[in-house]
Amino acid sequence: MTTDAIAGVGPRLIREPFRSSGSLDMYQQIQVTPLIGTEFPKLQVTDILWDNQKIRDLAIMASERGVLFFRNQQITPLQQKILTDKLGILTAKPITSNLHRHGVFNKTHGVAIDQDGNLDDYILPVSTEITRKVYTDKWTDIPPIASTGWHTDIVYNPVASDYAVIHAVSIPEDGSGGDTIWASGYEVYDRLSPPMKALFDGMTGLQQRTAPKDVLLKHGLPVMEEIKENYSHPIVRTNPVTGWKGIFGIGAPLKIGGINGVTNFESEVLQDYLFRLIVENHDLQVRFQWTKNDLVIWDNRSCFHTATNDYKGHRHINLCVSHGEVPYYDPASKSRREALFEINN
Repeated sequence: MTTDAIAGVGPRLIREPFRSSGSLDMYQQIQVTPLIGTEFPKLQVTDILWDNQKIRDLAIMASERGVLFFRNQQITPLQQKILTDKLGILTAKPITSNLHRHGVFNKTHGVAIDQDGNLDDYILPVSTEITRKVYTDKWTDIPPIASTGWHTDIVYNPVASDYAVIHAVSIPEDGSGGDTIWASGYEVYDRLSPPMKALFDGMTGLQQRTAPKDVLLKHGLPVMEEIKENYSHPIVRTNPVTGWKGIFGIGAPLKIGGINGVTNFESEVLQDYLFRLIVENHDLQVRFQWTKNDLVIWDNRSCFHTATNDYKGHRHINLCVSHGEVPYYDPASKSRREALFEINN
């Protein structure tokens, strides 16, 4: 394992990929699509929360498959935070990395995580009432094009996210709408031609986000000093858990900041090209229809996600996001297809 540091940011890790021990093979699993998404229809995550080998294998599987689905989970906010943190700890994230505190939805601003009014700095309550009040541009009579919502969590931070865990507290009363979709960054990279791969390998982009500060000021809420939102990260990122490289960080923060080293026009063209690969290839996406108490784990380093704002009822899901390592590109890393080909041949 090679460890270096970026001044003022922290360590990044280049190491041998992790391999699963097979401890989860005893549980029923459904491959939701060939490329992304695995569902555990019967496993209760809290039953294995203190089994470090199984949680480690869960993290490895999330990194390999992108996203994992669990139905009807009985989990407390504290257990959700423990799970989120352990996924990274057991796959050797830096000791300086912890859970993320959102700039708007946090304890300071009195945003409750449940109907009892409980507050928590590290649980992000994605609630209908809050989001429609704060992010008014997404909830108009003529909403923006739905596909513009694709993103990766906290990519504009110096140490971006590794894992995220989300739990459905309540869903629309009629049980329809409000789905979430994930897309594989590994597969986006694998669909590039060799010349395009050579172009993007080693490229970086400025991830810039001003929305939280703007939203806070608009609603007269205090701005936390720790909000920092201008960092350059690789366009092709190596996932240290799998050793696979994939397209990373395409979304609004990069749209604002731009790809480094090219003209503004070139940056727009290159981003639009990658964005179309994400949006227009349904076979590298997986869509999840929520029911109450469902839980999802995903690896932010290797997939994108977006919500579908197609519902009018109440929807509340609690999100917990962990910081991982400083994003990096390892020239020696392989794509997902290359790595799996070597394993199978």
